[in-house]
Formats: sequence, C-alpha cells, structure tokens
Amino acid sequence: MGQVTRCEPEVAKRGRSFGGRGGVCAESKRGIHLYGEEGRMKVGIVGTGMVGSAAAYALGMRGVASEVVLLDRDPALAEAHALDIAHAMPFASGTTVANGDYDSLRDAGVVIIAAGVAQRPGETRVDLLGRNAVVFREVIGEIMRVCPEAILLVASNPVDIMTQITTEISGLPAHRVIGSGTILDTARFRNLLGAHLGVSPRSIHGYVLGEHGDSQVLAWSCALAGATPIAAFAAQVGAPITEAVRVRIDDQTRNAAYRIVSGKGSTYYGIAAGLARIVGAIRQDEQAVLSVSTVTADVEGVRDVALSVPRVVGRAGVTADLFPNLDIGEHAALHRSATLLRGLFESVAL
Repeated sequence: MGQVTRCEPEVAKRGRSFGGRGGVCAESKRGIHLYGEEGRMKVGIVGTGMVGSAAAYALGMRGVASEVVLLDRDPALAEAHALDIAHAMPFASGTTVANGDYDSLRDAGVVIIAAGVAQRPGETRVDLLGRNAVVFREVIGEIMRVCPEAILLVASNPVDIMTQITTEISGLPAHRVIGSGTILDTARFRNLLGAHLGVSPRSIHGYVLGEHGDSQVLAWSCALAGATPIAAFAAQVGAPITEAVRVRIDDQTRNAAYRIVSGKGSTYYGIAAGLARIVGAIRQDEQAVLSVSTVTADVEGVRDVALSVPRVVGRAGVTADLFPNLDIGEHAALHRSATLLRGLFESVAL
C-alpha cells in the first residue's frame, strides 16, 4: 500500500521517513506573519540568469506574488530584468518587480535560489558540486541573515543535491527547504500521456519520482486518467499503451532537457512555470500535492536523501509525503535513484 507521512517536529529537522507514525507539523502555522492580512507575499530570487528571470516573469504573469525582488552578482543584469518584467505587469497583475541586494529580501516569504557556477571544460560533476557548495554557503548565509523565516526554494541543478546542501548549510528543518525536483518531469510525463490518450494533461494523475535527472522513475503502475488506471483508460479510448509507447514516452520525458538544450542552449520556461506553481501553493496554503524534492529520512532503505515523491505543499512548506503504490521494478528503480543521489551528496566536501 502507499503511505502518507506527516511532518513531526523532531523528524522535520533531519528529514521525513516513509512509514511509521504520522503527526501534524508543529510549524503548520509558522510564517503567517510573512503573508499579511490579505495574503500578500514577497518573493526573492537570487540569481537572474534564464531560470531566475523566467521565474520572476512567471510569478508576475500568474500574480502569485505581491512583490518580486531580483538580485544577482551582476547588479546591472538584475536591474535590467526587473525593469523589463515590471513593464509587463500592467498587462497581467498587480505584482511589483524590483531589483535589490540581500537586505531587500527582508520579510520575504519565499526565496528562490537559482544561483550557481557553470561547469568548466573537463571539470567533473563532483568538482562542480564542490564549487557550487561554496557559492551556496555565501548565498544561504546572507538569506538566513535577513529573512530566516522564509521558505527556501532551490532551482539550481543538480537540484536534488543542491537541495540537500541547502538544508545542511541553512540548518532549517527539511520541510522548509524545497527543491523543484521532478515537478517539471511530472508535467512532461502528463503532457505526453495526455497527448497519446487525447485528453487534457490536467486530467492525468501520474508522477515522476526520484532524481531530477537520468535515474528518474516514471510511476506507470499508479498513473490515472481521471479516476481510471491508465492502461484501462487507454483501452477504453482505443489508444493502448504498448511497450513501444511506454519506451517513447519514457525517453521523451527523461531526455527532454537534452533535446531542448541542443536546440536553444538551456531550459527555462517549463521550470519557471513549475516554480510559480510551487510558490502559489505556498502563498494560498493550498495543501497541493506536487512532486518536489526535500531531504527524506528513509527512501527504499536509503537514509537521509533528497529526491522527489508526491508531497503536500502549503504555507508551512512540505507538510506530508505521499509514497505511492509501486510495482517491484519501480521500487528497485527508486532505490537505485536514491542510492545514486546519496552517494553524490556524500562526495561533496561541506
């Protein structure tokens, strides 16, 4: 059976576990003062490259933040993006957009971290992680100085490792450090399934678990269209999911980023929309089920690892983990993904 784990205060500090006794998060009412009487919320974005700037634009167009503050090691870049996005707001929402420094993040309810360094020619992934950890130590120190009550939303890749690094450096309970995880992979999976079945992707309930990367796990066995298991629905509409269809959808979900990067250099619109969705769930205290990454005490026998499973997201951050029913192969694949991620994290010198 699938499991639901609610955040207990003593568990939250070291990550949550699938199984065991549940409890209500002691911080379920924390952070309300950051939202104001009418649900106003400031969102800070550290790092205004393509992902950070696109996230600011998505937040403003959706109107899910009352105020967005951009900052970057290149202040002129942050200012240019803030001006450009602010000029779009009269067509969309009442969101105010500005650039600033770390002190400008004071009273932010959420801070999106989209900072990091680029990989050097010949540099190993582990070396890159080490350099990014140095950058994050400085960034997170400044964020915690000015807005220690904020929820940290990590977008920098490799996002699962950077989420665990952020949790370690900040000292925050795991439910207040959220990585974008597989929220975009899940959207890709649903989009492809919906196209095959001829239905809206919003009517597809399927998730991608584990790493936001090559070891991700498409949870076919528990996917639904409406309230119907995906295979049964496919048979009813005359669009059977053959092995060839599964291979194609798996490949196009897992390798979408490579195709996009080969064509235009980077991906940013999809993840920006995903980040705006997460922020909206926090601001409105939706208790929405989203596939995001946080440090989790036990996943398939792997201890203290950040990866994605469906989680309940609201004003306090992540308030519950949902471990879906999986088949034997999916359990094994999730174990491999968790093992890989834990090993990578252990390779980083903090």
